[in-house]
Parts: sequence; C-alpha cells; structure tokens
Amino acid sequence: MKRERVVQVALVLVGLLYLSWFYPLFDALWHSKWIQENQEAQTMFEAVNMVLGVFLLLAVPKPAKHLSLIAFGAWSSLAHAFTMAIQTAEARAQGIPRSPLDVVVIGTAGVVLLGVLAALRESQPSSARAAPIKTLAAG
Repeated sequence: MKRERVVQVALVLVGLLYLSWFYPLFDALWHSKWIQENQEAQTMFEAVNMVLGVFLLLAVPKPAKHLSLIAFGAWSSLAHAFTMAIQTAEARAQGIPRSPLDVVVIGTAGVVLLGVLAALRESQPSSARAAPIKTLAAG
C-alpha cells in the first residue's frame, strides 16, 4: 500500500509540473509572443506537455492501468532532456550562456517516471509480468 501511495504522489508531482506549462502557453498565445519571438516550436512543446500533465493526473487513481502513458512520459522526458543537454553544450561552445536547469528538471521528471514504472511492474503478480502482449490482430 505504501508503494502505491509513493507512485501516486510521484505521478501528481510530475503531472503538476507538466500542467504548469498552461500559464506560459496561454500567455504566449494570448499576447502573440510566439510570433514576436519566433518560437512556434516552444508553444507546441508546451501544449503537448501540458496535455501529458493532464493525463498523468488522470492516471493517479489506477496507475497500473496506464503503463504505456507513464512509459511515454518517462522516455519523452528523457529524450527531451538529452536534446536540451546537447543544445546547452552547443550554445555554451558558441559563447551563448544557457542555464542547464531545464535539462535537470525534465531529466529528473523522466527518471521519476521510470521509477514509477519499475515500482508498478514490481508490484504486479509474476504471472501478469510474464504474460505475452496481445496484438490487435490476435484479438
């Protein structure tokens, strides 16, 4: 029972982190900042991650039923953190200061979600873990 509560708290924290991008997204869209700052990709990124936050929060009551969603959140966060780490290194190599804080925050969110996945898989009965994955064709 304690493990399930830790998993739920972790999902709430990461879900709220991603949901918090609602404000900068709304602000950028409302004031057309994305046009002025030539940041179309930033607003799209914020929209996708804000929606991910909503779905992570919806997964809180029964996290074991949402393994694919949690895995997507984990791996997309790590991929994004890796990309930002390269951008940070490149920017610094060209003399452009860039804080690595976003890399740490998003990378940490990905690692937390991987921990959630591990905890959920460990809490499943061994028969459920070894069951083959059904495909759409197999029904």
